[in-house]
Amino acid sequence: MLMTTSAKNQKRIAIYGKGGIGKSSTASNVAAACADEGYKVMIIGCDPKSDSSITLLGGKRIPTILDLLRQNIDVREKDIVFEGYGGVKCVEVGGPEPGIGCAGRGIIVAIQKLQKACPSMSDMDLIIYDVPGDIVCGGFVAPIRKGLVTEAYILTSGEYMPLYAANNICKGLAKIDTPLSGIICNSRSVTREEEIVRRFSEEIGSRLVAFIPKEQIVQDCERDGFSVLEKAPRSDIAHVYRNLAKAIMFNDQSILPGSLDDERLRELTR
Repeated sequence: MLMTTSAKNQKRIAIYGKGGIGKSSTASNVAAACADEGYKVMIIGCDPKSDSSITLLGGKRIPTILDLLRQNIDVREKDIVFEGYGGVKCVEVGGPEPGIGCAGRGIIVAIQKLQKACPSMSDMDLIIYDVPGDIVCGGFVAPIRKGLVTEAYILTSGEYMPLYAANNICKGLAKIDTPLSGIICNSRSVTREEEIVRRFSEEIGSRLVAFIPKEQIVQDCERDGFSVLEKAPRSDIAHVYRNLAKAIMFNDQSILPGSLDDERLRELTR
């Protein structure tokens, strides 16, 4: 079992990437893997679909902070923090009502409320912000701007559009002077995929932290409401998530990322 980090060394990471690329699945499996190693973990889902926490809670949906605030409820920790697999503390921010408000602004309001209502946040070894959005817009970058995040990761595949989004996120991170801690490839079974994403990582000055192969068992576990670590702990893909979790917990490298022009980005994916 790994040594537990001190509060002073608490890791607070955000995972960015194109919508639908697998951020929530990766975040929940990393959370479960770290919990298995004895770390105190909190995952804060910022996606209205609540898919960050649902696989840690056996398929159960939990109330979101924004929904409770809209009901004028005096939110307390027990209303918004739910214990899932391995003791992972699960929180869902929620989203704005359709056609009203700004999701980014909602994240800011919800996280401020969470900080007031949940003093146990300071006891966590790892806090994961699962952030939606293809680009680092003013709202979605709120966890970074508020000083809540110490490490940013980008999830992509070897396809052009996810890499395009990843490249945009790099531009955004550089603009707000925020370092990047690594690239994670969530495979879509693209030809030469690992090579493509590795070269992209190197050309922006970063590195490929993990290559997650496409495995049907991930979707099967999600459909049943579980993480791979819980439902299929002896599977090969579970070992991949464990290795990614270790890479994140021991990572002490980060750089201010560069970015590629569109012509080079297209060359990479041909």
